[in-house]
Amino acid sequence: MPQHPPSPACDLSLLIGRFQPLHNGHLALLQQALGLAPRCVVVIGSAFQARTPRNPFTWQERAQMLRLALPEADRGRLHFLPVRDYYDDTRWIGAVRAGVAQLQAEQGLPAHATVALVGHLKDATSDYLGCFPSWRLEPVQRVGRVDGRHLRDVLFGSAGHAVDASLATLVELAPPSTLDFLRAFAALPFYAELAEEWRTLKHYKEAWASAPYPPVFVTVDSVVRVGSHVLLVKRGQAPGKGLYAVPGGFIEQRETAYQSALRELKEETGLSLLDVTMRQCLKAAVVFDHPDRSQRGRTITHAHYFDLGERELPEVQGGDDAAGAEWVPIERLTQMEDCFLDDHFHMLDHFLGLTPR
Repeated sequence: MPQHPPSPACDLSLLIGRFQPLHNGHLALLQQALGLAPRCVVVIGSAFQARTPRNPFTWQERAQMLRLALPEADRGRLHFLPVRDYYDDTRWIGAVRAGVAQLQAEQGLPAHATVALVGHLKDATSDYLGCFPSWRLEPVQRVGRVDGRHLRDVLFGSAGHAVDASLATLVELAPPSTLDFLRAFAALPFYAELAEEWRTLKHYKEAWASAPYPPVFVTVDSVVRVGSHVLLVKRGQAPGKGLYAVPGGFIEQRETAYQSALRELKEETGLSLLDVTMRQCLKAAVVFDHPDRSQRGRTITHAHYFDLGERELPEVQGGDDAAGAEWVPIERLTQMEDCFLDDHFHMLDHFLGLTPR
C-alpha cells in the first residue's frame, strides 16, 4: 500500500493494464483507485487480439475477473475502456484520452473534471504513466514480484496434468475469484490448443537461450491489394495456427528484404507475377519493430505494400507453412481483428486505413 498521505478526492480515477490475468498487484492498484474517486475507469489494453498464450483472455473476460474480485458494492463503480494495441504510442495515447473523455461525458462529468491516474513505476513498461500530464499521477508501491507471465506459465504448463494442484501454488498471488476463473478456463475446448502453442514457443525460446546475445529476428511481409480485396493466408503451424496473416517469413542469408518478400509471397500463396509488374506496384516498404509485436521474441519485419490495381483476382493457393490463401474483401477486415496473428491487423491498418486516425 502507498506510504504517502491520503490524496484529496478527485472526480475520476484511472487504472491502465492488460490484466492477463488479474493478480494481487493489480487488485491493490484497483483498490487504491477506488479509494480516490466515486468512479473508476479501467483501461484494458490488448483489447481486440486473437487468443494466444500471451493474450489468452478477451477484454470482456478480464473485465469480469476485475468485477468478481471486488465486493458487490464496488462493482457498479467500475467503467471499462477497451483499447487495441496500436504499436504506436501516439495513437495509443490519443485513443486512451478520447475514450476517457467520452466516458466522462457519458457520466455527466465536465471536461475539466479532476482525474487521478494510478500505477506503479517499475521499468520501461510503465513509461506510459508519464504520457498524461493533465492527469494527476498517484504512484503506488509494487505489491510483491508477481506478474501475469508467471500465472500464464503455470496455467499452460499444467496442461495434461493436475491443473487444480498447479493453480493451488498461486493462492498468495491472485484473488480466489481469479483462480476459480482459471480453473473454469482450463476446461474450455481451446485451452489445449493454447497450451500446445505455449509449449511450442517455450521450446523455440529455449533453443536460443544459449546464444551469446538475445537474438533479434528479421522477417519480411507482403500486403498485396487488388481493387477492394487484400491477400491473406491462414497459418498452418504454431505460432498462430489457424489465424490470419499477411504472407511472409524469415529473410534468407543471401537475399535482400525485397527478394525475400517475393519468395515468401510465392511460396505461401502461389502468386507469381513478372518482376517488373511487382516493382511498378510496390507503393511502400515500412519497418515494424515494436519490441512486443511477436510472440517469438524480438522480431523486426520489413513490410512491403503492393497495390495491383483493378484487375481480375489472381488465382492463389496456400503452400509452405500456410494452410490456405484467399482474397478477402477489405471491408471485412475490421470484423476479423481478433483473428489475426501478432500485429498483422495493425500492418493492414497502416497501409489500408482501417481504423479512425
